Amino acid sequence: MQVHPNGIRHIREDGRINEWRTPGKRTIVKVGSNRLQVVIALSGGELIYFEVDVTGQLMEVEKHEMSGDVACLDIAPVPEGRQRSRFLAVGSYDNTIRILSLDPDDCMQILSVQSVSAPPESLLFLESGVLFRTVVDMVTGQLSDSRSRFLGLRAPKLFSVIVRGRRAMLCLSSRPWLGYIHQGHFLLTPLSYETLEFAASFSSDQCAEGVVAVAGDALRIFTIERLGETFNETAIPLRYTPRKFVLQPKKKLLVIIESDQGAYTAEEREAAKRECFEAAGMGENGSANADQMENGGEDEDKDDPLSDEQYGYPKTESEKWVSCIRVLDPRTASTTCLLELQDNEAAFSVCTVNFHDKEHGTLLAVGTAKGLQFWPKRSLIAGFIHIYKFVDDGRTLELLHKTQVEGVPLALCQFQGRLLAGIGSVLRLYDLGKKRLLRKCENKLFPNTIVSIHTYRDRIYVGDIQESFHFCKYRRDENQLYIFADDCVPRWLTASYHIDFDTVAGADKFGNVYFVRLPQDVSDEIEEDPTGGKINLHKASLIPGGGECIIYGTVMGSLGALLPFTSRDDVDFFSHLEMHLRQDHPPLCGRDHMAYRSAYFPVKDVIDGDLCEQFPTLPLDMQRKIADELDRTPGEILKKLEEVRNKII
Repeated sequence: MQVHPNGIRHIREDGRINEWRTPGKRTIVKVGSNRLQVVIALSGGELIYFEVDVTGQLMEVEKHEMSGDVACLDIAPVPEGRQRSRFLAVGSYDNTIRILSLDPDDCMQILSVQSVSAPPESLLFLESGVLFRTVVDMVTGQLSDSRSRFLGLRAPKLFSVIVRGRRAMLCLSSRPWLGYIHQGHFLLTPLSYETLEFAASFSSDQCAEGVVAVAGDALRIFTIERLGETFNETAIPLRYTPRKFVLQPKKKLLVIIESDQGAYTAEEREAAKRECFEAAGMGENGSANADQMENGGEDEDKDDPLSDEQYGYPKTESEKWVSCIRVLDPRTASTTCLLELQDNEAAFSVCTVNFHDKEHGTLLAVGTAKGLQFWPKRSLIAGFIHIYKFVDDGRTLELLHKTQVEGVPLALCQFQGRLLAGIGSVLRLYDLGKKRLLRKCENKLFPNTIVSIHTYRDRIYVGDIQESFHFCKYRRDENQLYIFADDCVPRWLTASYHIDFDTVAGADKFGNVYFVRLPQDVSDEIEEDPTGGKINLHKASLIPGGGECIIYGTVMGSLGALLPFTSRDDVDFFSHLEMHLRQDHPPLCGRDHMAYRSAYFPVKDVIDGDLCEQFPTLPLDMQRKIADELDRTPGEILKKLEEVRNKII
């Protein structure tokens, strides 16, 4: 069936063609269909309903005059075992969506009306870029459980596609979104693809379930994979283990430091591999029969029989370190600069810094150690702080000078046009000199080893490897760094992040995430301006219109998010939901959930989102029991969970 502005062309299986023409000078502006029903909207607001009869002929059934032009319409798919779908949804420019009946007894009768805040662009979508989803009662046709979500700045468009044999919707706004059913739940996930204009389902022998779409002046055909996953990742191979990275502010390039202990350099690995191949009488490509491989061997993955990724990287004596500094363009996944460190040096810290001297602009500071050993006791030959200049529009590094220090600089940070360095247990402030960094002041009162430094105004937040956080202050008139507060709980710090003027977030090596906040009265006593503690930093969100959250990663490769609640009602609701789930849905192995979350420190003021997300998996009678205890319905609880989830992803 082909629909064009002047009519409908119905092509039968035997090749016969039936034509239906629009009356007068009216044209078709919108159309909705499934495999047995078609509804068209003419200019002026008239709806005409067609059905396919038992002989395969397209028959006109009913007409209905709307109050104005139709903005969008759609018909639900035909349920299994039925001859027709009962409901038609029509969006109008008067900011309403109407559900009409297609049943022969009350055909084209309005069953329910839903008001929206803007004229619908596609069915259940608004021109403001907001998705508006409503549940239709399959018996009465009434609308209920309305939910909205911001998708982008462009007016969205809705297209029906097939995913895993089931109907799904593709939403095209500033970026494409896919709405589908996964494990019994409706998910709306952004696609890692460029902006699309139009889309439709596509199926062929090579692509069973695909999508054909228009992107600019190109026609693209692609498939949707890895359903149910929250994030999309791209693996970029590196030489050594990445330790830290910073963002080059001008061109948004990544500067990564990599280092390994007891390993060979990339050149030494390739040389050793060639010697091994030559000793075995094999070619450089690692195959005894190179001609066979060049002519198309049976397995292309066997080109390198000694792949480091498969068998592991060769090891050497523990006294040897290998390290490099890489400038990476994340948009193209290409390396623009790679500096290999020599003389057994290894990089451990990195930061960008703007000194008072504006001659060089933004510089890169890298902290390294030479000959570092951990056994039988910790020792090193020397530590260094390298200062690099960005050249070639930020794509290449040029060494200005390196300054020798007495310890390993594990933390570097810019501070008021100077460089703060954590060297062992010493916090030191440097300024830029012609041939080396110039020492300005220092503080030697930290208990163990400084591993992180964050700054805001004249405050410095120092993380100790064993004693958690220390709050410091710099007095410019006295040129002194002094500690005025510290955490009373010893924690083995592995990661930290500055939240606001009085708050710092941290994670320790036992898997705990915690927040440390300075009491307001102490903050007011320290500051000459008592309003300084009320200034907050703005953080980016993962999606447009989403909430600000803290993202953390684990050594096992997991990603998580911590979202602050904005109201006491939400805190009370999720606290009680978590309490009921602990009691009514215990872990499979019988371990107490509270004891698990409090394995090292008592859990405090943190709701377990993973536990709350298990509510939809409970039996319906248990869902109703918990909902009754909370004076809500199961649908309201599910809606609340979805609202919080949509603030993050």
